[in-house]
This record gives sequence, structure tokens and C-alpha cells, in this order.
Amino acid sequence: MVLLTIDVGGTSIKYASFDKGQLANKGSKATPQTLESFYQVFAEIKNEVAKQVELTGIAISCPGAVSKADGVIYGASALPYIHNFPIKTAFEELFGLPVSVENDANCAALAEVSYGAGKDYQDLLFFVIGTGIGGAVVLDKKIRHGAHLMGGEFGFMLMGDNTLSVDASPVRMAQDYNTAHNTTYNGQEIFALAEGGDVDATAAVAVLFDSLARAIFNLQYALDPEIILLGGGISQADFLIPKLQAALQVIYDKVGIATMMPKIAVCEFQNDANLIGAAADFLAENS
Repeated sequence: MVLLTIDVGGTSIKYASFDKGQLANKGSKATPQTLESFYQVFAEIKNEVAKQVELTGIAISCPGAVSKADGVIYGASALPYIHNFPIKTAFEELFGLPVSVENDANCAALAEVSYGAGKDYQDLLFFVIGTGIGGAVVLDKKIRHGAHLMGGEFGFMLMGDNTLSVDASPVRMAQDYNTAHNTTYNGQEIFALAEGGDVDATAAVAVLFDSLARAIFNLQYALDPEIILLGGGISQADFLIPKLQAALQVIYDKVGIATMMPKIAVCEFQNDANLIGAAADFLAENS
């Protein structure tokens, strides 16, 4: 079974063929601004890849709250035209092939649980640390969407006066620092400033790791996963796991009655995670 797997983002649409766990025939196109152009680009992608391999299905990763029950993408995203109508049916009519559609964070989690850092576990949580904080809940190797399709939306958790998406986002950390200091640093540069002894950068980094550690600790004791995987750009930083483990130790010691430290690890897949996970979702639906 050879699939066309597609990852829809706010600025680009990535695609590839997928066969036996491997991606090939990769490409990328700019994300259109209208639904009509969106369909046109999808048709172009399918025709392009179909010249290389014989396709048997289409696997799609996209933003928004995807309902498996009715094939509708609820919620909101940078692409308002994909929401609130039976888009899966529209895709199947467009392609003339079976189609699966799943949320992008869920796809990234499925990539890890199917082929990557989570493949040896049944129950896990997945964090995407970026502009905000997203994630996924995986129980018995299956995504748990929740009663309102909000499973894994960890960024909404309150951490004092702010949400986790505010306090634990490297992007937001840099924005706040730049506003206060009239600078233009990115998150990576703020971390470097903190290492160099900048007092305000050090304080900002401490808030980020404390907030992320609190969320992980709370979720460990609420859902008791075997492991919690961390994705997003920061997951490639060597300092992430040691600093987060140190922040978790502070919380563990403070709680006193805690008997278990969360097991954390970084994801194996980066830019290809959504493509791989979309294919894993299709295969699970059609097995």
C-alpha cells in the first residue's frame, strides 16, 4: 500500500509518498489563501506524485480539531476555509481514493508511537513546544481525542495568571523579553543570554522550565503515562532534558509525598513527523 501523505501548514503544504515506513518523492508548495486554490494545489500534488508511484490512499495532517465521526475540522486555525464542513468527503471526491484526516499534533504523536521514540510504549503524552504548547494523549497506542476534541490541548492549562502556552513558549518568552528591552532576540538567543548571566533572561528561562515542569508533573499524576515525549524546535537543544529534569526534581522534592518522577524524552522525528504520523493514522483506520 503506497500512500500520498500531506502535511498542511499555515505557510506551506509538505507532501511525500509513504511505503513500508519510508518517505519518498518529497515536495512542498505554498499554502493557498482560498478553498478553491487549496483544492487545486492538492490535485497538483496528487498528479505529481502519482506519476512516480501508484497510490492507494491519501493521508492528511492539518491544524484544527478533527472529528473522525463526521470528517469535519472544527475549531480554528490560520486557514479558516478548511473548517466546519465535511472536508474529508470533499477530499475523497477530489482524489477518488480513500482519505484520512487528523490533527497535526496528533499525527506527530502517532509518528513517534508507531515508528519512533514511543514505539515501545502503550500509554504516553506528547508535547509540542513552539509558538504555543500543543500535544496529544495516546492510550493503548491510540489517540484520545476527548469528548469535545480537546484531548492534548495542554496549552490551555492555567499556570497562575497565564496559560501554559504563554509561560512555556520560547517564542512568547523572546517576545516578552524584546518588548521589555527593545531588542529583537529569538528564543535560542534568550537561552544563550541566560547562560551568559543576563539576569532578566535567566528569570525568563526559569519561568519557562518551571511552568513546563509543573504541567508535566501534574499530567503524570493525572493520567500516569509510561513516558512523556517532547517535540518542537526546542527539543533539538541539548540542554532541554537536563534543565527540565532539574525543574521536575524541585517540584518532586516540594510535593514530598510524590513517589514517581515523570519519564521524559525527546522525539525522534522532526520535520517529517506529521507526514509519517498522517500515514500511520491512515493505516490504523484501514487495517
